[in-house]
Amino acid sequence: MAQHLLMQSGAWRASLRPDLGGCMEGLWWSDIPVLRSSAPGTLKHVSMSASYPLVPYSNRVARAQLVWQGTAHPLVKNFAGEEHSIHGVGWRKHWEVLQANNEFAMLSLEHLPDAEWPFAFDASQTFRLKNNTLELTMSITNQAGGDAPVGLGWHPYFTKRPDTRIFFAAQGMWGMDADKLPTSLAPSTGLDRACAGLHIDNCFEDWARLADLHDSALHVRVESDLKRLVVYTTPDKDLIAVEPVSHANNAMNQPDAQALGVRVLHAGETWQAAMTIQINPELAL
Repeated sequence: MAQHLLMQSGAWRASLRPDLGGCMEGLWWSDIPVLRSSAPGTLKHVSMSASYPLVPYSNRVARAQLVWQGTAHPLVKNFAGEEHSIHGVGWRKHWEVLQANNEFAMLSLEHLPDAEWPFAFDASQTFRLKNNTLELTMSITNQAGGDAPVGLGWHPYFTKRPDTRIFFAAQGMWGMDADKLPTSLAPSTGLDRACAGLHIDNCFEDWARLADLHDSALHVRVESDLKRLVVYTTPDKDLIAVEPVSHANNAMNQPDAQALGVRVLHAGETWQAAMTIQINPELAL
């Protein structure tokens, strides 16, 4: 039986699925879907969710092979049709509910070393509906015996309507090869364009920590303290992924992993990130 948590405050309505990767099943403002949304309790697979957590890394680990401090760790190819490991393990696990009411929820996850990830960790997520803002946090604590690499992020799929436009500033953008792995970093000012016809799957560096999506239905603002932003959409999709993340794609396998955003946590150390999704009611029709 599906386990869903329904939150409601003012014009907000959100459905969470602890049993499906701790994901958001749906998010609505005055019954307008802010994210790709399914009716509460109906979602069958996290890959079709509104948003899911990226922990303990985002995007891809090339060829499902992690090399850390000179040791190779074969990982699981966890996404159909991909040769890589994708988006960590949090989205594939059952999360426990620590607290839940109409306006606030906290979920937790305990991960023990396995074929998907060799380092033990605890993670938590919080969701708070407050006025016109959904506040999200995610934290991770290293429970391994020594240092461990970590990354955090969110993978929200925003509803893309025919007149949706995206804007954010950035300093650089990673090119992508045919295997969906980063190639080189080039200067970029970010994006300021209509989403219709947009074909993109890239990681931006040093974005302004603020992105706007607006159309005739809603004006949505995304903010995060994470330094990088992955944007994905194609012309045939009615969604656009706008993903605040801590590190560049495949950074875990790079000699300069920490310069590319990978955090190294000591045993017992905790790190937390934050993100908000805000509606501007004055521009929402």
